[in-house]
Amino acid sequence: MKRTALALGAFLFFAAACNNTADPKTDGGEKKAELKKEDTAKQATPPPMDEAAAMKAWNDFKTPGDMHKWIASTDGVWTADVTETSDPTAPPTKSKATIINKTILGGLYQTGSFKGTMFGQPFEGMSTLGYDNAKKMFVSTWIDNMGSGFVYMTGQYDAATKTLNLKGKQTDPMTGMDSDMREVIVFTDANNQKMEMYGAGMDGKETKFMEMVSTRKK
Repeated sequence: MKRTALALGAFLFFAAACNNTADPKTDGGEKKAELKKEDTAKQATPPPMDEAAAMKAWNDFKTPGDMHKWIASTDGVWTADVTETSDPTAPPTKSKATIINKTILGGLYQTGSFKGTMFGQPFEGMSTLGYDNAKKMFVSTWIDNMGSGFVYMTGQYDAATKTLNLKGKQTDPMTGMDSDMREVIVFTDANNQKMEMYGAGMDGKETKFMEMVSTRKK
């Protein structure tokens, strides 16, 4: 009886295996395969593009708006008093700097050229600032002669406090990994502003490591 049950079980297993490898034509497999192929083709085919909508979106994306005009309002030559507090165990280091802001590419972006000193050495940097019309946010980049990395930050302007708040990343030269940083720029009036820079301290906690008070030359 036991042998019969085993034989029956083996037969059922063999029959099931044969059924799984049967010709698709006999079990509807061909039709299923065709339907699956049609579904895949539908997924791979993008929806028809509305040319008028696409042109409007691109035109809106590339046209300077109110935020770009606000950025341009800070063009000019600025003199700055810089205070560095990167080492909490040492007294703050003070220095002077000059920044030249200039709008480029039809009013879409502003470049900033920075010249001063840092750690007693000549320090030069370059920034770009713009407003992404599609993402609805400010975008800032920074490079300088004290490193080979890029700083990339994004944020929003608070009209009530006249403050531009930016957050982003910079390269930690000790690890080669990204490190958080934050920048706060308060526009006191049309010709005066204060910038504060925050980043990770030696203990990993956020600390203010630079403050720059700038006045535009008239």
